[in-house]
Amino acid sequence: MVENDLKTKIKEVAVNHFNRDGYYGATIRNITRDVNCSLPMVYYYYQSKKDLFHEIIKKDYFDLLKRQAELINEKTILDFYIEFVFKINFLSDYEKKVYRLGVKVYLSFDGDEELMEMMDKWEESIIPRHYQIVSPYLKDIQEEGKKLVIVRTLVHLLENLIEQIVVKNRFLSKNEIREELSLIIGNI
Repeated sequence: MVENDLKTKIKEVAVNHFNRDGYYGATIRNITRDVNCSLPMVYYYYQSKKDLFHEIIKKDYFDLLKRQAELINEKTILDFYIEFVFKINFLSDYEKKVYRLGVKVYLSFDGDEELMEMMDKWEESIIPRHYQIVSPYLKDIQEEGKKLVIVRTLVHLLENLIEQIVVKNRFLSKNEIREELSLIIGNI
């Protein structure tokens, strides 16, 4: 097996174990068994289970979020968000599992203090980031508090739609997504 292939296989199997057994229930020994390699080979790539989990979240999860955000280039704000959510339907099985792990860490269900602090910092940036995207479309609304309510509601709806796709494994059509998002941003 080629070196990068083995490292990829270890991560794929680990993602399955972390999703099924949680961070604390997954073991390097069981991951090694399912990869069909030796313990020293896993430890060649990762110093510990924590190191493996951190690479999946810090690298794969955040790279996935970044790639998804960069894919969008739509004309209207509604189309922008519809495409953003819709494209999540087409993530690979591995990417959806990584996303699911990220959601677990984000909701403080799994992981360790370092990852949870990292997610807290990321969470603090969500509202300002979406406010920056949506704000130009809210010119008719003068009160900042109302703009903030729209953005917060939008973010919660986006999180809900994304969780339906990656956690509940539902396929959401563009029409379903449009119907939901139109409630918040259909008139802006």
